[in-house]
Amino acid sequence: MTPPRVEGFILLRALARPALVLLLLLVLCYGGIVAYLYSHQRQLIYLPQFTRQPVMETNFSVDVDGLSLKGWVVNAGKRDALIYFGGNGEAVQRNVDDFRQWVPDRSSYLVPYRGYGPNAGEPSQNALFADALRLFDSVKALHPDGRVAIVGRSLGTGVASYVASQRDIERLGLVTPFDSMVSMAGARYPWLPIGWMLEERFESDHYLSGLGVPLMLLRAGRDEVIPAAATDRLIAALPETPEVILFPNAAHNDIDDFPGYWSAISRFLGTNEVALRPPGPLPGSTGLPDPGPAQ
Repeated sequence: MTPPRVEGFILLRALARPALVLLLLLVLCYGGIVAYLYSHQRQLIYLPQFTRQPVMETNFSVDVDGLSLKGWVVNAGKRDALIYFGGNGEAVQRNVDDFRQWVPDRSSYLVPYRGYGPNAGEPSQNALFADALRLFDSVKALHPDGRVAIVGRSLGTGVASYVASQRDIERLGLVTPFDSMVSMAGARYPWLPIGWMLEERFESDHYLSGLGVPLMLLRAGRDEVIPAAATDRLIAALPETPEVILFPNAAHNDIDDFPGYWSAISRFLGTNEVALRPPGPLPGSTGLPDPGPAQ
């Protein structure tokens, strides 16, 4: 007869083996998930498929590292300029008529990121940052005696914030901004080692910590993409409290449809109200399609 203590030991060994096998499988599964997300993070983050547009419909280009990034200039020939960095899934050409109407005192430049719209290339944070600096320098060269302001939306706020930290801009407007991709992803997926695995970081809180130009933030009260806490953290990291305008009933992708959105941007950019054109169909309207939402 086997003593009870020995029987317990045998039972424990019998249970331990499948438990160890199960633990090993869980570790392997977790490691596989982390490896997959790390290696595919750019495909998961960037959404260029909503922004395709034929090259022939553009009227502006800038050369960057062998690529010709094509886009649109609106109200060309003005003394001052504006550069617009769009959202992740935003077809920036859908804003052409709005910039023509609401920002008539400036030449507005809307250039999709590499891999977006009509442009070739693969998007990444570092590539987008380098392209944005090249775009800014090209625009500044076209407006040597003028002021250059920047407006960014969603993902574009990360690009705009970086440019603001590297170049002498006049003012900065951010639409549905966030503090960093790292903190947002970390809050959403606390079980993943986001700080280690995420290369596309877009750390606006760091880039704007020394900002010394006028800043306006436009927030969507029902934003389902950018958590309110992410925008709050960005505001807390700023050296001075910015102008903040909340659209309480707006969602992430339709904030620009709400009354007061374009007039807020126009006012912030110092547009001469006499120069504003009345709303409605515009002469020479592009009639460009709207392939997808801004994210």
